[in-house]
Amino acid sequence: MTELATLLSHLTDPQRGPAVLATLVAVTGSSYRRPGARLLVTATGHRRGSISGGCLEEDVLLRARAVATSGQPELVTYDTSSENDLVWGVGLGCHGIVHVLLEPIPAPAPAWVHTLADQLAARRPTPLAVTWRSTDPQQPLGTQLAPTEPSSAQPLTSRTAPTSAVFLETITPAPSLIIFGAGDDAQPLAQLAHTLSWHVTIADPRATFATAERFPTADLIIVAPAHELVARVAPESDAFTVVMTHHYVHDVPILRDLLSCDFPYIGLLGPKKRAARILADLAHDGFVPTPARLARFHAPIGLDLGADAPADVALSILAEIRAQRSGRDARPLRDRARPIHD
Repeated sequence: MTELATLLSHLTDPQRGPAVLATLVAVTGSSYRRPGARLLVTATGHRRGSISGGCLEEDVLLRARAVATSGQPELVTYDTSSENDLVWGVGLGCHGIVHVLLEPIPAPAPAWVHTLADQLAARRPTPLAVTWRSTDPQQPLGTQLAPTEPSSAQPLTSRTAPTSAVFLETITPAPSLIIFGAGDDAQPLAQLAHTLSWHVTIADPRATFATAERFPTADLIIVAPAHELVARVAPESDAFTVVMTHHYVHDVPILRDLLSCDFPYIGLLGPKKRAARILADLAHDGFVPTPARLARFHAPIGLDLGADAPADVALSILAEIRAQRSGRDARPLRDRARPIHD
């Protein structure tokens, strides 16, 4: 479950009491978390989520009690840009200024909470607007559904009033990983993807392998003949796909159907010669993927981490997919000349 899903699970619980939601709405300079990070303080004083690496949370907890008592939102600014960086007595070392909005969330929860929960369950994006500075009584501080979907999930400043500031964000569903193959080495891959809160589908022609007992954390398990498997799964256009059936006769039709679509990532487990043979067989049958689709075909799959054991291979695969999703080249951060968070 994603961090946000955990927060929503609590907020939609009809038995809960009032809570306080802290949202990181703006950052100048460096910060451990980026705008959109959220922390929920429950009526019992427990917290879910985070807005930093743990250095600001204690102060937020104290301020959340005051917000819960007053019922009024509060904007808090933490300035860690000083070279001494001992402002909060913990030596943060972030060298940035972060703005955090604390807002009371009554029980029952406002409409935007339920809409967002329903949209995420249906795997649909939801635009949110968090007003964190305003002198307009018609534009109170707090979170609400945005009237229109913004073009990106980057923080934007509203010009509707001279001193208004609004953080606009499109909340998107968790990444979707489709694993074609339910062998033993698919199990750690599914488990690690679940740990990362990804939506995981297991698909395999063999009913004895693709079972809930073998893949208890999978969100969906589908069994069908190899030549029907992709159609039965009907992956979303932005899904990341991995083929690891270990059976040549299964891999060929699965890859043919995957390479007929514009998925951002198609990975094949196995040596390079095996992938070349499959592509040659497909070409012999008259199917030649476009250069753009072949550019998104990864075989052998994964980053060169020296992986051998199944869990290490799973890490290698997900690391490559994560880099692909972020548009990064997976080089060491110490070799990166630009800021970590662009």
